[in-house]
Amino acid sequence: MLATPTAATATIATHLTVLSTEDCPLSAAHGRILRGPVSADRPLPPYNRVTMDGYAVNSADWSSDSSRGLRITGFQAAGMMAQTLAATGLAIEIATGAVLPMGADAIVPYEEVERTDDTVKLAATATCQPGQNIHRLGSDVATGTALIPAGTRLTGADIAVAATVGAAQLRVSARPTVAIISTGDELVEVDARHVAPHQIRRSNDHALRAALLQSGLTARIERFHLRDHRTEIDASLRHILAEFDVVIISGGVSKGKLDHLPQALADLGVTQHLRGIAQRPGKPMWFGTTPRRTPVFALPGNPVSTYTCLHRYVLPALRHMAGQTPAQPETAILAETFKFPRPLAFMLPVKVGTTDDGRNIARPAPFNTSGDLGGLLGTDGFVELPAETDTFAAGTPVTLWRWT
Repeated sequence: MLATPTAATATIATHLTVLSTEDCPLSAAHGRILRGPVSADRPLPPYNRVTMDGYAVNSADWSSDSSRGLRITGFQAAGMMAQTLAATGLAIEIATGAVLPMGADAIVPYEEVERTDDTVKLAATATCQPGQNIHRLGSDVATGTALIPAGTRLTGADIAVAATVGAAQLRVSARPTVAIISTGDELVEVDARHVAPHQIRRSNDHALRAALLQSGLTARIERFHLRDHRTEIDASLRHILAEFDVVIISGGVSKGKLDHLPQALADLGVTQHLRGIAQRPGKPMWFGTTPRRTPVFALPGNPVSTYTCLHRYVLPALRHMAGQTPAQPETAILAETFKFPRPLAFMLPVKVGTTDDGRNIARPAPFNTSGDLGGLLGTDGFVELPAETDTFAAGTPVTLWRWT
């Protein structure tokens, strides 16, 4: 019995090992998977921070007489040590980001005062309250607070936070080396000068490599091609399985006379955990592991099947290996009713837009066959339609998988 997509995902996850960790300089950490939390090394903000250009005052000086003039005793910029209001009736001109002067408890912006020479008065329509325009010390984060949890894929915002707390080195997941293998006697190089009518140019391995590069989950990617010759397959696979951390194969996994890969992998000690998934396209997908637990993903050779299975199973597996915290599945609503024959789940390419209330809306973009790679042009991903029914009405919420 074929595994459902959900069961296939669970089977794959069961046989994956989590990658080792390494220290990475902050400047190279964007897109990496954090494996040790980043915590605050001091309160944030680390001082009472001024949030507007203006004047630092003691609000009591204006509490009973808002027309009273205060004498300006100096200017304090960001990065200067805190000055002091030495007596009542004084004010300090101040810049955004500066430390609140000692003795001051409010900042009155330029727009709310009237200045004459070195004297400043509160404008008739303005007020002065204790604490105004002051970002209090520690009001955001206390010392020791965990800011970025392990499992986070580091974004620019995460990098900024890490820099703020002095995390010059981050503990991240190591990235695996990946071999991409295309198979088939009909394939020729992209730059072949003469392509016979019975031949096609290699495209799957280029598509897989591009998506893997975009994901940022891998360290080194190499492409290989195997003809449908068993001795050549055995010799090359033995070398590739020993050298790479992850192996992805395109083609040669169905049940045809020249689909040698399942038996070749078994003879090389690769244990099969999955063969066939109840979905279209992508039904013949195969998964196994070597004795040293190297995952081997053998994807169907038709281009749409290959690309769909990469995004549905391989990329999530790489995130799992990296220790990335699983994200909530993205959803969309169907823009129109769609029907398909049971009993296989259907992976439907879609164009994604946004409704007036901010929800994803998926417009079906049916392809001709699983070999119709051009049918994916202009699409944003695919939605997963379970096999429980053969009709999905417009407005039905469905799981959305975006292309990388």
